[in-house]
Amino acid sequence: MKILIINPYGIGDVLFTTPVISNLRQAYPEATIAYLANGRTADFLKLNPDIAQVFIYERDAFVGHYHKYLELFHAINKEAFDLVFDFSLNSSFGFLSAACGIKKRVGLDYRNRGRFLTHRIPLRGFEGKHVIEYYLDLLRLIDVPVKTRAMTFIVPPQDAQWAQEWLVRKNIDLSKPMIAVIPGGGASWGKAARFKRWAVPKYAQLIDKIIENFDGAIILMGDPKEMELCRELSSLVHFPIHFAVGETSLMGLAALLKRCQGAIVNDGGPLHVAEAVGIKTISIFGPVDPFVYGPYPGDGHVVVQKDLPCQPCYRRFRMANCEHINCLGELSVEEVYRKVKSIL
Repeated sequence: MKILIINPYGIGDVLFTTPVISNLRQAYPEATIAYLANGRTADFLKLNPDIAQVFIYERDAFVGHYHKYLELFHAINKEAFDLVFDFSLNSSFGFLSAACGIKKRVGLDYRNRGRFLTHRIPLRGFEGKHVIEYYLDLLRLIDVPVKTRAMTFIVPPQDAQWAQEWLVRKNIDLSKPMIAVIPGGGASWGKAARFKRWAVPKYAQLIDKIIENFDGAIILMGDPKEMELCRELSSLVHFPIHFAVGETSLMGLAALLKRCQGAIVNDGGPLHVAEAVGIKTISIFGPVDPFVYGPYPGDGHVVVQKDLPCQPCYRRFRMANCEHINCLGELSVEEVYRKVKSIL
């Protein structure tokens, strides 16, 4: 049995597929499992012991370069896969799988984009249950038993060692609790990521309040592209904090997170990395439904949201026309702080 998984999207969405992989491994212990993903997620997928090979697809790099599509086609075609799970919601990947002769093609059929699939479940949008449950439904569709729902993210020893050395270099007292703060996230939304991000001044007030009341260390983390946002936050905080923004790879970020007692994050990929490495989270949600896209399962995790009548306004992959973003704008520092106290 040779199985291909397709998901060209962000860190969180790819992590949501890892329970599918774990269940496939249990059902088919001798199977070869490969994954088609983008470059941002390829590194941690290559560390998954259940994945033998990763094909990289970068949409922007492929547009207008048809030889890249041909190279990808030939690379997949020669592997002679028996089964594909297509999480792309995109008919192009369904066509690719069919053209490569993969006989069993399983996926979600959104707006008839699953027309090349042989086994499909109609989808209007993710609502009413977590995305992971939608993905596990595809296993049930072909009679593969669901025995685990845990996400998988392996932190390699060299990155765990790097995190230890970073903490020592920063003179952080390792006997005291460490809290990660990640004020960015939501990169897969592009310019619309602002709809997912709680205001920087409020993050700064929250950090001040935590340091005033708890004896611990705050580690500010984020992607290098979020450097300006994080520097602004750092300038507004009245106490010393530890700045790790731009100093970590994705693996390094995961390794540092694993050393923390908890993480305060927006809705986005870093939330799900923190979950997957096993630490507590306080996640701040605005337009997106945390029941569908939030921590899963919810044990050890706290979601903070305003619960306005218009929430969630992101439904069926569409964002409502909203300029006020009151769901995040009206969320007070005190409301978030009360949730933070529950894990400290």
